[in-house]
Amino acid sequence: METIRLWVILVSGSGAGLVLTSPDGWTLEYALRFGFKTTNNEAEWEALIAGLTITKHLEVQKVEASSDSQLVVGMVSGEYKAREYNMATYLAHVQNLKSAFVTPQIGKGMSHRTILQKT
Repeated sequence: METIRLWVILVSGSGAGLVLTSPDGWTLEYALRFGFKTTNNEAEWEALIAGLTITKHLEVQKVEASSDSQLVVGMVSGEYKAREYNMATYLAHVQNLKSAFVTPQIGKGMSHRTILQKT
């Protein structure tokens, strides 16, 4: 039986970027530019969605995604409620993307808070 190997996604809204790290240790670094005005939390959501979309297209099965946004992590984990329409929309999009991966879980990381983690 083949072991499903873990990819790591680190997202940053303040720097509008993300880093994907493969199980073999090679990295893909992305800087994001938005064609619209955004808050740090919205940029964090956008970076997370970009990372999950990229790993989904790479046919990755298991990811651990970390963010430095307590709000985003809290909403994805269910600790916080998405009260604003745009936050609820971002949350629904992430929840939909999560279904593409094997047993994604929500937790807390070191300098970043872990959004999706290995189980």
